[in-house]
Formats: sequence, structure tokens, C-alpha cells
Amino acid sequence: MVKLDQIIHNIPIPDGVNASIDGKTLTVSKDGASLSREFHHNRISVRDSDGGVEVHCDLPRRKEKALSGTWAAHIRNMMTGVDTGFVYRLKAVYSHFPMTIKVAGNEMIITNLFGEKVPRVAPLPWSPAEVKVEVQNKVDVIVSGADIEKVGQTAANIERACRIRKRDRRVFQDGIYITSKAGTE
Repeated sequence: MVKLDQIIHNIPIPDGVNASIDGKTLTVSKDGASLSREFHHNRISVRDSDGGVEVHCDLPRRKEKALSGTWAAHIRNMMTGVDTGFVYRLKAVYSHFPMTIKVAGNEMIITNLFGEKVPRVAPLPWSPAEVKVEVQNKVDVIVSGADIEKVGQTAANIERACRIRKRDRRVFQDGIYITSKAGTE
């Protein structure tokens, strides 16, 4: 394996987005929306460069090379999140029993899934300012926000709340499923 002398990932900053580094914390903001994240490592650094942010590592080992690429992906996602945001679209599917979906506070309530008497509850752990969840046309669920991890986890919580146990998944396909993810490359 070839030994590299350094790894540098340059991430350009989109127009209108501000990025500032305070010690080990990177803050990305635009029009009131901001994301912050700490990057700790003794051999990898995140620093300002001309027209962007740079992830830098001298004489990287294999794990440091992988970690610097992961950090660069996190920073790209932060830039995209505050610039355009992330949108996950989910669709409720049912064959016989029509389910109803509603958002109440910090949880989504799914009633009449497979004709069950007890409603299923999907937790929505973040505030509507961070992750917005809305139901359209009784079957379309739209999850949107600036932080891709929070948006993705919220969509996964909704999908997981409708999981069917002790039945053949090929036959019983009712539930809420992710149909598209926008804002990701």
C-alpha cells in the first residue's frame, strides 16, 4: 500500500452560507438555520481555506484516512442541509383496513393498521423547528429538516412503528414506507 504524505478534503461553501470554526466546533448557518458539530481527533483537523472548509491529516494511517473522508461527508451534508434542506417522502400502504395517520405533539399516531384496536405510536423526538413532519392526502407523509441524521431517524421511527411481526411480509405488506429521499447526492 502506498504511503500518503497528507490528505486534504476541500469542501466548497455554497453562496449565502456562513461557516465558522471555533476550536473543535464547526458551525454552518444560513438565514437563521444553523447546524453545529464537534470534530475531535488528535491527528485530523478541520480548518478554513480559501472559499471553503478543509479536512486535513498529515501522514494518515488507514483509520485516519477513513475518518477524514467521513468528516468531509458530514460537512457536505451540513452545507446541503442549511442551504436546501433534506426531504424524505413516505407513503402509507394498506389493502383492506384503511389506516389513519395524524401528528399530535411529539408523536405520530397510526390507527387501524390491519384493523388493530390499539393505535401504534411513532416517536418524533425533535421539535418541529428542527424536523417538520406533515401528512398530506391521508397517505403521504413528508419529513423535512436541515440535519440529515435527524430527518433520517424520524423517517425510520415512522417506518419502524408499522413493522409487522409473526406474519409473512410478502403477503402482508401494509405499513408506511420511505419512497424517496431528496437533498442527498
